[in-house]
Amino acid sequence: MSDSDNDRVGIDELLERVRSGLDRIEPRAAYEAYETGQALLVDTRYAALRERDGLIPGALVVERNELEWRLDPLGSHRAPEATGHDLLVVVLCNEGYASSLAAESLRRLGLNRATDLIGGFQAWKAAGLPVLLPTTRG
Repeated sequence: MSDSDNDRVGIDELLERVRSGLDRIEPRAAYEAYETGQALLVDTRYAALRERDGLIPGALVVERNELEWRLDPLGSHRAPEATGHDLLVVVLCNEGYASSLAAESLRRLGLNRATDLIGGFQAWKAAGLPVLLPTTRG
């Protein structure tokens, strides 16, 4: 077996490793942190899911493929909300899997408080937290 074979891990193990380095947050705690101005919620779900299930009021919508560029406080393409490396960024996806990997990527950029929402948007919605429902097309 080569050294590179020893470095290989499956997605489940990678996810476990990544999550061990995050202070993941439950939906209600994320809501309270957002409401008190202590956290930036970042929704990375793709458009079809947002259109189907709705939006979290006040969450910054950033497609996953743009996340690092939009959240890097030193980047030329950063969102105005990306105010510094000490910002608590709570990344959410649909169910809380891809968001863990995304939060770890933000940590590599120096956003040391980046984390993700346990259970993603679906857990937020199930907790009865605010959601802007999609409008019905007629």
